[in-house]
Amino acid sequence: MTLEFFGSNRKGVIAMAHIGALPGSPLYDADGGMAKLIDEVASDIEKLQAGGVHCIMFGNENDRPYQLKACPQSLAAMTAVVMAVKPMLKVPFGVNYLWDPVGSVALANATGASFAREIFTGLFASDMGMWEPNAGEALRLRRNLGCTDLKLLFNINAEFASSLDSRPIELRAKSAVFSSLADAILVSGPLTGQSAETSDLCKVREAVPDTPLLANTGVRIDNVQEIMSIADGCVIGTHFKVDGNTWNKVDADRVKRFMDVVDSL
Repeated sequence: MTLEFFGSNRKGVIAMAHIGALPGSPLYDADGGMAKLIDEVASDIEKLQAGGVHCIMFGNENDRPYQLKACPQSLAAMTAVVMAVKPMLKVPFGVNYLWDPVGSVALANATGASFAREIFTGLFASDMGMWEPNAGEALRLRRNLGCTDLKLLFNINAEFASSLDSRPIELRAKSAVFSSLADAILVSGPLTGQSAETSDLCKVREAVPDTPLLANTGVRIDNVQEIMSIADGCVIGTHFKVDGNTWNKVDADRVKRFMDVVDSL
């Protein structure tokens, strides 16, 4: 089972468009301002689309240290950046405001995104303290805003955190689909850029065979064939960057080489 925004692609690739640190966060470049944020992400989008990715997802990965609730100035700024570059998009897009599921739904509705990714369920001990998302609030907001076509991608094992739920990952995935209406399940590694365990992907695939399954982190040209044999697609950010560094700009050649492999599968 695949997601509508993947179109005719049997295995979908969602590429990250990492926005620089937003106003209100410690790393924000006040001298460059909003214009720099827009110019940099626009450059990345050009390279990603030229390389043939199927979808693009905007994220505020550089708003470090992360918070569990969106601050008004950053959420407004991210909305402005996405809307500024939206006319150049040739592929479907999604959003993720780290680490706020309600903020992500609001952002998706304001920008007309096809999907939103977040941690919607679970209980975690994390770098940000106790992490307790509220799927009910996020899905009710989606309903109340009337954006019922918005697909919500549930990342069930958070980066920078450890689950306090003792249930095995496959049961947590099945529960998220049954009780919280997940449109897709994402499986991550422990940190950005680190691969999810293949065994975890296999367990989740078996538990929710009729729900789209994506590998959320650490997909590279050397492991994409194995991962795509299990999952319906992947989210990829770090591997597309110069030297494979999360904070660098997108490397057009790395994107093209990766997508050539995907297209050959």
